Order: sequence, then structure tokens, then C-alpha cells
Amino acid sequence: MADLLTATDYQRRMESYANEGKKRAQRFGNRGPILVDENGILHSDIVRAYWEHGFYVFSNALSSAEVGELKSDVMSVLEHAPVGPGQIVDAYGEPAVGIEMKRYPYHFVKPLSDPVGGTENSEGRHMSKMAEASPRGDAPEYVIQIIAGMCQLFESGLRVYGHPYLLAVAEAINGPDFVPYNDAIFVKQPGLGGSVAWHQDGVTHWNSPDWDEGIHGVNFQAQLNRTSPMNCLWVVPGTHKLGRVDIKAMVEANDGSDQLPDAIPLYCEPGDVTIVNRQTLHCSFANTSDDFRISVSWGMHRRAAVFGQHGHLLQPKEVVYDDEFIDRRASVIQVAIDARRQYCPDETPFEYLPFKHLQDQYRWSPETFDRVIRDYNTRDIGI
Repeated sequence: MADLLTATDYQRRMESYANEGKKRAQRFGNRGPILVDENGILHSDIVRAYWEHGFYVFSNALSSAEVGELKSDVMSVLEHAPVGPGQIVDAYGEPAVGIEMKRYPYHFVKPLSDPVGGTENSEGRHMSKMAEASPRGDAPEYVIQIIAGMCQLFESGLRVYGHPYLLAVAEAINGPDFVPYNDAIFVKQPGLGGSVAWHQDGVTHWNSPDWDEGIHGVNFQAQLNRTSPMNCLWVVPGTHKLGRVDIKAMVEANDGSDQLPDAIPLYCEPGDVTIVNRQTLHCSFANTSDDFRISVSWGMHRRAAVFGQHGHLLQPKEVVYDDEFIDRRASVIQVAIDARRQYCPDETPFEYLPFKHLQDQYRWSPETFDRVIRDYNTRDIGI
């Protein structure tokens, strides 16, 4: 994967693989609306399908109005984002959105590149480098790939975090005392968006005597655009059951190609939400297509898997996830639930068990924003 392709050659290389992948995905299924019973409990058939394959695609999980609000807010942030890595002004010469946050919320990459594959970044999770391409025309030197801190940057981001059906999914997978991981908005601009190399998310528990196929948690991705196999998330079903897989060996066995033969694309319509087991092998390819992709992503853990662990992915290693640390980060969920309750009064709010008797302390308000939400992502949890 050392040779740099042209964008045209890269797209031609992807088209056949994408078409075959879509056919596999259509045969595979594992998608449909969120179904819950009268008590708000996720349908057992969906739970079984998730555990069997390591993913599920929920169709129309977000209303068109919610998608529109999220998209408008994300595009506003992009318009007023820094002009490059480490910069603090936007394209208008004004202070960029979010630069006051303690954790700089923007991650830039070179167009159509893979900056982490085959490196030691993120505990060496991305074992093999993806194919890269040179962009067409007058591409910028860097483009934004990730925006962090959505619960602070705009209220629609906080409200989707409190979505009752998606929280019911998190509860069904991780138990009623589930806790947050982090959140990130993935941006794949047409003809520019870089790749995210094949990886499994977890790093902590691979050799644990308590390891099982769900110990590293689950990721959600809400899609704000129609996505295709050319720009969407890809997964290898069932790999969440295999322990830590040798990605480099899988690529070498595939004649050195990053187009793994059993992978399927999780193509979506706006408002669809994917859930992927964090141990499922997944990636996204560089976006040489004409389609914009914005994916609002966040994750949840089992509390028991987090408690007592040290910071790895998101914190200094000396940080210990004790009850105080976990509860402070988890309180964002309760604030999000109340922010959504105030905005959607006809919707039945989710009841988050760890804060059932503390709801009055976490009502959405300017005071609560300063106390709970401001710089919340400096307390992200990753295992």
C-alpha cells in the first residue's frame, strides 16, 4: 500500500469492491427499525442479531427534523472551524468555534490519506496501512476528519445523546448501569475525506480472564447524509467473538489489499443509526465519491468493565476510573435526558438507573451547563 494512487484510480479500484460489498450487505440484512416493548425494552430478536453478528443498522431512528438540526449545527461548526491544525481562527479571521475548550476539538488529516494505519497511534490498534490517493484539483493541505465535544458545541448534539430508544439499546447491550465512552463527529468531505484503517476499538481487556464478546462496549453512529459503500463504515461480521485479530496477517493473506473479502458496508439513509460492537473489525475508506458524509458517533461501556481500569486511549495512564470519575462523566447522560425532555415534551424520557434518584440535580439549565457539560470530554472514558 505504499504507492499513492490518483483519486480516479482509487475510485475505480473501489467501485467493484463496493458493489460486491453492497450485495453481501443486502443478503446479510441485520437492519430495521428500533423495536421496544411497552416497558421500553429492546426487542429480543434485535439483541440476538446484534450479539450474533456484532452490529445492527436502525432505520429511521432519528426524525428528519432532528437530522436537519444536527446537520445545520455541524455545518455551522465546520464553517467557523479553525483553518488548519492547531489554528485558532476561522476562514473569516474570527476566533474559531470551540477553541475555548480545554481539549482542542478538531482532528485534521491530509486529504484521502491514512495517517494512523501501521503506526503505534491509539495503542497500535490500526495494524495495517490503507491505500491512499492524491486528491483532485486544488485541495487544501488538511481537512477536518473529527470534531469532538458535541454535547458542548451545540444543544442538538446533547439532545441526541439523550435519545430514549438509543439509550434503551445501550441498556439492552451493556446493562442498566452503562456508562459513556466518548463522542466524535466524523466528517468525510467529497473527494477529500481520509480513511480510518481497519481496527478493533478495545485495548484493555484482550487478555483479561473476564474477556467476552461484549467487554469493550458498543459504538453508535447517527448518519446525517445518505451514505454509500464508497464512503460509509465497513465491518467484518462476527469478528467481535474472535479476540484480538491479526489485521496485518489478514491483509497479507488478501494479497496485501485492504479490501477484505468478508466485509460489508453499513450504507444508510439520513436518520439511520448504526451500532457496532467495539470489538468488531471495522474501517472506512478514503472518500473519493461526490457524496458528503457526516456521522455523529458516541459509545457506551459496561460499568463493570470500566471500574478500576486505568486511562489508555483517552486519559493519562495514571488516571484510574473510580466511582467519582465514572459518575461525573455519566452525569452528562442525565443532563442530556432532561435537555431532550424539555425540547420534546411529548416524548417519554429514558429512565437512567444510576441517576434515578438524582434527576433534580441534573436538570438542563445554564448553571448545569457550566457545572456538568463544560469540558465534559476531558473526562472521556476509554478501555
